[in-house]
Amino acid sequence: MKTRLPVVVIVGRPNVGKSTLFNRLVGRRVAVVEDSPGITRDRLYAEGTWNGKRFTVVDTGGILFSEDDPLIEQIRVQAEIALEEADVVLFLADVASGITPDDRDLADRLRRFDKPLYVVVNKTDNPQRESIATEFYELGLGEVFPVSSLHGRGVADLLDKVVEHLPVIEESDAEQEIRLAIVGRPNVGKSSLVNAFTGETRAVVSDIPGTTRDAVDTELTYHDTKFRLVDTAGIRRRGKIQGSVEYYMVHRASQALERADCALVVVDGSEGLTDGDKRVGKMAHDAGKALVFAINKWDLKEPPDGEPRKKSLIKKDFQRILRNEFPEVQYASMSFTSAVEGAGLEPVLEAVIRAMESYNHRVSTGRLNRIVQDAAFARPYSTKGKSLKIYYATQVTARPPTFVLFVNDPEIVHFSYLRYLENKIREAFPMEGTPIRLLVRERRRDEARHKR
Repeated sequence: MKTRLPVVVIVGRPNVGKSTLFNRLVGRRVAVVEDSPGITRDRLYAEGTWNGKRFTVVDTGGILFSEDDPLIEQIRVQAEIALEEADVVLFLADVASGITPDDRDLADRLRRFDKPLYVVVNKTDNPQRESIATEFYELGLGEVFPVSSLHGRGVADLLDKVVEHLPVIEESDAEQEIRLAIVGRPNVGKSSLVNAFTGETRAVVSDIPGTTRDAVDTELTYHDTKFRLVDTAGIRRRGKIQGSVEYYMVHRASQALERADCALVVVDGSEGLTDGDKRVGKMAHDAGKALVFAINKWDLKEPPDGEPRKKSLIKKDFQRILRNEFPEVQYASMSFTSAVEGAGLEPVLEAVIRAMESYNHRVSTGRLNRIVQDAAFARPYSTKGKSLKIYYATQVTARPPTFVLFVNDPEIVHFSYLRYLENKIREAFPMEGTPIRLLVRERRRDEARHKR
């Protein structure tokens, strides 16, 4: 297994600029940044590099000790879990606010962690503020670094010091992993599924829609297969996105989907398949990702254990609805889960593994051409007096399997005929869980001579 990278954890009270510093340290905009407290709620991980040393940076939610927000306690727990795995801790404060009672409370809590710790005083973007930052030595936590996360001032000096304290590691070759984006409408149980998969509280869970705001990475190993689970913010219809925070939440979810290999679309089984679920599934389909549906909260839908036949009928009904109402993703796998009860988790991961096998599948050129030619012979295609001739077919790539058909006239090919050919390919190679792409190209004369 790959050796764990050293971990640098950023903590502080809300709205001191932790996410801005996080983005600065990893060299790209990963965390949602907004000038209002409470934007980051989960632990957010990303890799950074400085002076040739690689490390993991962890952003945490703002820590308070006297708030009535129902999520505050969970945010504190998330931060404490991050601190336990830290190799270096960065305590971020705001020079403009000075030392606050919340800073002092947090400083007292941090004293019990026997880790290298630096006080980072943010928003120090001029020499006058830099002199004010020395006041933070009063906290008695060690060396103080005045920085401006927004402009980068002082960050290089901070990183020079941080990497001095990172343990030296021997890294093996990077393991292959399945990047699994967990997507869905708000409040369908995405974060609960992440916690159920890992057996620990890696994501803040609440009945309040929008609790997850960033795309949060979590590593998981299942039967020697390594997964990177990416929990995302709930995806709403564009017309319902209000304000910049929700815009960035949806944007982050879309980005997570783009970098994923497979999408796990979580559906609230107690509500049935909704238009919102179809929108999310279509996003995954259009992105060309392997696709698995997790019908969550199934414990609220299933009848008692004494009625196994009715359970089976309800599941078949759900599968029929998906086929009839969402035909473009008929290839998708479907599993039934209950994150609360920890039920159905292994079948979901098995379905993802099978979907990835299909996603990487390759068909030999000879077999592919026999399938396509037999299909064309059984059902010739013509329109406006012009017949379609398919000269040759080849698979040009996997992830997803993509085939090119060389024909006499691409303009006359209707999408319904392409779907017919796709179904014929799937009859021979079911490739459950992955989309198939069929591209049509005109075979030029020089290509025709080459084939002869």
